[in-house]
Amino acid sequence: MASGQSEIARNVADIRERIVRAAGRAGRRADEVTLVAISKTFPGAAIRAAWEAGVRHFGENRVQEWEGKRAEVVDLAATWHLVGHLQSNKARRAAQQFHAVDSLDSLDLAPRLSTAVGECAGAADGAPGLSPGSAVESAPRRLRVLVEMRLAPEETKTGADPADLEALARGVLELPPLDLRGLMCIPPLETNPEQARVFFRRLRELRDALRTTLAGTPAAAAAAARGEAFLPVLSMGMSHDFEVAIEEGATEVRIGTALFGSRTP
Repeated sequence: MASGQSEIARNVADIRERIVRAAGRAGRRADEVTLVAISKTFPGAAIRAAWEAGVRHFGENRVQEWEGKRAEVVDLAATWHLVGHLQSNKARRAAQQFHAVDSLDSLDLAPRLSTAVGECAGAADGAPGLSPGSAVESAPRRLRVLVEMRLAPEETKTGADPADLEALARGVLELPPLDLRGLMCIPPLETNPEQARVFFRRLRELRDALRTTLAGTPAAAAAAARGEAFLPVLSMGMSHDFEVAIEEGATEVRIGTALFGSRTP
C-alpha cells in the first residue's frame, strides 16, 4: 500500500497527467473523464488522503466492507459508488449506503433496488447512512445505476449478456427511482493493455446502439430537453489499461492499485 498521504497525492497527480495525455490522443478533454478511486481493502485514512488530493469519487466492492469503514469518512463530500457484484438480498443496504450502483446486471436486482430507494426516501434524512454533505439528490431521491456487461465468455465474470441489454435497460427505465446513466465492463486481465481495447470498443458500440434503440423513450426525450446526452457514462478501464479505455471513449476510469498501491492478500 502507498506509504502515506504524500505518496497518494503524487499518485493522483500522475494519474491525472496520464488522463490528460490519453484524452489528448483521442481528441478529447481531460475533464470529460472522471477518476473513481477504488478503495476496496484500503482504510479510511487512505480514502481521506485521496480526497485531500482532489479525488471526489470512490468505489467499493462489497457492501459489508464499506459499512465497516464508512464512519471514518462519512464527513467527506464525496460520491460513493458500489462497483462490485451486488446480491439481491443486499439491495436495501446498498441503496442506503451508496449514491451509485455501477454493477446492475439483472432484471431481478433492478426492482429490488428501486423498492429500496423508495424506502430510503421515506426516512427522515432521505438516505440513511449517507452524510448531509455527501451530495445525495433532494427528494424524490434517485439512485444512479450502470448496467454491467459481460463481454468475455468467462464463467466467473458477472454482468449482463449483450443479448439481454435492451430488455434490461427498458426494465430499468420503467423504475423511476433508478437513474440509468450508461454501461460498465471489466475485461479479462491481460498483460498487454492493448488486448483490452476490443472490449472497450465493444462497450462503446453497445451503448451507442442502445441509444439509437431507446431514442423514442421518455428518458431519452427528457435528457434532450435538459440539453444532456442520453446514457452518457462508459465506466471502463482500471490501473493497467485506463489509458486505452480513455482512447476508446471512457467517461469514468476505476483506479485502485495505481493510486493507493498494491493490495495485501
